[in-house]
Amino acid sequence: MTVGVRLEETAWALLHQALQLYRDSPAATDHLRHQLARLEQPLLIAVAGPWRSGKSTLLNAIMGEEVAPVEGVDDSGCFTWYEDGSQPRATAYSADQPAQELAIVKSPTGMRVDLVGQRVGELRDIVVQWPTRTLRQVTLIDTPAATSGDEPGRAPVMERVLRDADAVLYLTRDGRDSDLRLLETGRESAVGQAAPVNVIMVLSRVDETGGGRIDGLLTARRLARRQQRDPRVDALCVTVVPCSGLLGLAGRILSESDFAMLAELARVPRPELETHLLSADRFVRGDALLRPDAEVRAALLDRLGLFGLRLATTLIRAGCDSRAKLSAELIRRSGLAELRETMHRSLIDRHDTLKARSALAAVETLLRSEPRRGADELLGRVEQILAGAHEFRELRLLAALRNTRLGFEAELAAEAERLVGGDGVGLAARLGVEHDATVERLWEVAADAQWRWRNRAEDPLLRLAQRRGAQVVARSCEGMLAELAGGGR
Repeated sequence: MTVGVRLEETAWALLHQALQLYRDSPAATDHLRHQLARLEQPLLIAVAGPWRSGKSTLLNAIMGEEVAPVEGVDDSGCFTWYEDGSQPRATAYSADQPAQELAIVKSPTGMRVDLVGQRVGELRDIVVQWPTRTLRQVTLIDTPAATSGDEPGRAPVMERVLRDADAVLYLTRDGRDSDLRLLETGRESAVGQAAPVNVIMVLSRVDETGGGRIDGLLTARRLARRQQRDPRVDALCVTVVPCSGLLGLAGRILSESDFAMLAELARVPRPELETHLLSADRFVRGDALLRPDAEVRAALLDRLGLFGLRLATTLIRAGCDSRAKLSAELIRRSGLAELRETMHRSLIDRHDTLKARSALAAVETLLRSEPRRGADELLGRVEQILAGAHEFRELRLLAALRNTRLGFEAELAAEAERLVGGDGVGLAARLGVEHDATVERLWEVAADAQWRWRNRAEDPLLRLAQRRGAQVVARSCEGMLAELAGGGR
């Protein structure tokens, strides 16, 4: 929320100024018109990361259906876009061939795209339309492996991700230096340095942390908190969330027959079952008396992994005596629920802000790559917008509050989080009042909050970080008062 013109309106005006400046360049005007169209589209979230980081599995877990990956494109450099549609449909796009419809084969838990007859290495994009509630607000992008050694002549994967997506879920096993170097490519621009608010780092495959032990998820959460305190990580992303996509997906698509088979395994005495769960080969090819049979055990192993099998059978013994109970507990323990909530609060609810950020980045890139008379003035305008964009400060503060980095007392932190839009960006949600509250009531609550947080921002006894956080909250309150004065609700 800003005091004055909204950020998305400012970005829209900047795009039109750039269109006027580059009106004699067909390529530039096409690019800018594409950016204008993107402002009206669903939020584009790319799922990116190195090889075998679990991108497709996490994407499936988020959607709750097995629709990725499109088999055969793993090494092709092709991006796969999953968007909402009235019926399943897949279309392939290449640089020098017309678009081609692809065959789709449905399954009980999703679908598979058939690439028979396609020259996979020539494909640039595959667009999959899939009717699901998750895709009504966002388009998810499954990307090739992001590495620092992309093939010569091919644009690096992360460069395209940061250009084409509004936000990124970056998957990493441990947030090591190579991952951070890839993310740092997004800080080479003024927009990237001023507004690192579009990336969530996901510690993925956390079911493998700690050698697959049951307490591996707790270890992963401790690692995530440590990563959040790293200044280098803080400069590159909004927050760090641990999540096992495999476990989350298993929870979301768990069937009654799956539960029955897991319950049968749970009836095996624990010491005996543990000997079978020492390795995948021992579990699948072990004692012929172990039920269910080897083929079914292989399918369970593929769906849950050894960690998931240990956890699921332990939970059943502990009282998860129905499919619904086990499903809910697997999802909770996987970290998927936390990730989905973080995506909504930090990305989806901030759709307009992140769309505006993409527009600013696109204009800045064009001005720097194709300088001309008048470009410096527009670059100055971009920097001026970034300096005054309160929406970006809100997102950074929101992440700091959730990570308890500022040290506010719990009650104050909860109020600050609500006022900067953590519970919703509408006036009533920010102010914590009923949705049908009168303008007078909204004004009274906003004015009181603004006065209290302005006092905190000027309190010399508070740490500098707390005073700066209080300044952001007070500014948000000023924005609400300005909106009410202008007739908003």
